[in-house]
Amino acid sequence: MFSLPKTATIIEVGPRDGLQNEARTVNTEDKLDFIKALQEAGLKEMELTSFVSPKWVPQMADARDIIAGAKKTGRQLVLTPNERGITSALDAGADSIAVFVGVSNSFNEKNINKTTAQSMETLKPLIEKVKQDGIFVRACISTAFYCPFEGAVDPQRTIDLCRQFVDWGVDELSVADTIGLANPQESHELFSRLKEQFPDVLIAAHFHDTRRMALANAYAALVAGIDRFDASAGGLGGCPFAPGATGNVATEDLIHMFHRMGVDTGVDLEKLYEAISLIEPHVSNPLQTGMYTLYKNRK
Repeated sequence: MFSLPKTATIIEVGPRDGLQNEARTVNTEDKLDFIKALQEAGLKEMELTSFVSPKWVPQMADARDIIAGAKKTGRQLVLTPNERGITSALDAGADSIAVFVGVSNSFNEKNINKTTAQSMETLKPLIEKVKQDGIFVRACISTAFYCPFEGAVDPQRTIDLCRQFVDWGVDELSVADTIGLANPQESHELFSRLKEQFPDVLIAAHFHDTRRMALANAYAALVAGIDRFDASAGGLGGCPFAPGATGNVATEDLIHMFHRMGVDTGVDLEKLYEAISLIEPHVSNPLQTGMYTLYKNRK
């Protein structure tokens, strides 16, 4: 009989990954209220924002103001696609950055106009430099299971890419089912191999709920020994460079499942629902995840 971890850490990605593809512009103050409420619910680690071109992701144009205005509690990640983004984030006061690359060349080229190998060549000296300065570095591995342009991705390609990042000294790997095509068997197999090969590196699972498989995949990763999970409050999200990708696994649904299985997250669900209710009026569509819908029906 397998044993589950007693605790799990949720990395809240709603303020960045959740809002980046939102059509309606969300005001900076409303974002900061959302972030504060998420922190008060007990979410200690969070993706706050990203330093990307406002031309391509206008929702993140206020990144500097978000960093300045957010209360410093726990690890606050800032997504940085290149040297300019890293420099801007550090100048703004960030002490934890996230870089990203797609296992799939096609996805990577659609995303940042570089092949995977070209991206890695660019990232290596940047990562090595910031690690010398004591900066926490997370590597986000996109299309780890499937690519919207190339189809199934060989797990060995994902593992090989992760190994490069580990060799460069990254602190964490966030491994993503970017378009929500993975199944629980694939999730368990890949994360089991990653845990076996990189036992000293933090590994987080990142699932999108395109085909309503995110919770099942998260459970399979939990059984494989993963105890860190990206999730988005209200199920917000979607990748602007991945056709058909919908929101991330909902934080509230994931936490409810974990708590029911005796896996503690340290998050107060009632306060989390309140945080979601703060952001819902500012996004384009009603938020209708399972647990949040039950919460609204109770009121």
